[in-house]
Amino acid sequence: MLDVTVPARAPWSAVVRAGQELTIVDLEGNQAVDFLAFDAHDTSLRYSAPDTIQAQGSVFLTTGSVLRDCEHQPLLTVVADDCGRHDTLGGACSKESNTLRYGHHTAGQHACAENFLAEGSRWGLTKRDLVSNVNWYMNVPVDPDGALGIVDGISSPGLSVTLRAERDVLVVVSNCPQVNNPCNGFDPTPVRMVVTDPGVDRPDPTPGA
Repeated sequence: MLDVTVPARAPWSAVVRAGQELTIVDLEGNQAVDFLAFDAHDTSLRYSAPDTIQAQGSVFLTTGSVLRDCEHQPLLTVVADDCGRHDTLGGACSKESNTLRYGHHTAGQHACAENFLAEGSRWGLTKRDLVSNVNWYMNVPVDPDGALGIVDGISSPGLSVTLRAERDVLVVVSNCPQVNNPCNGFDPTPVRMVVTDPGVDRPDPTPGA
């Protein structure tokens, strides 16, 4: 149905229809993919990190995890996962957070918040619609005392995660441009987004397949 390579640092969006599957392929490894999801017919119903975390009793996403909206209803279900753990806590980088964390010399760097705003505007979304997002492939371990940090990734080239849409879902992605921490191995790379219909074989994750 759809097979797109999203360049490094770029945004992407699409409507994934109920029952279709979206596969996100980490082509070169250790590339964080910032991800928001909305009911395609009512964008006030959007991915909710608190509802998702509370329902599954875990801050990490993997096979079987259900991404829930702000009314606690399912948006997407993770039906396959080669990586094993994905982040719900790290949020999206922004020019403001880059400046605070890494210094004023980063103020001009492009960031995920800007990607979300630019791509979301195509669907009538604004800054008010930006909420805590999923970070596919980003490694954010949580210590027993609750401390967390962004550390070296656990993904590798060709790994994929597949989600089934439980209703028509608008997906908005930022292929993270961050170069100041190891979420992208300090070198952002492309990812592949594939949408397939039910019963169709999932894509071969091999780059260029």
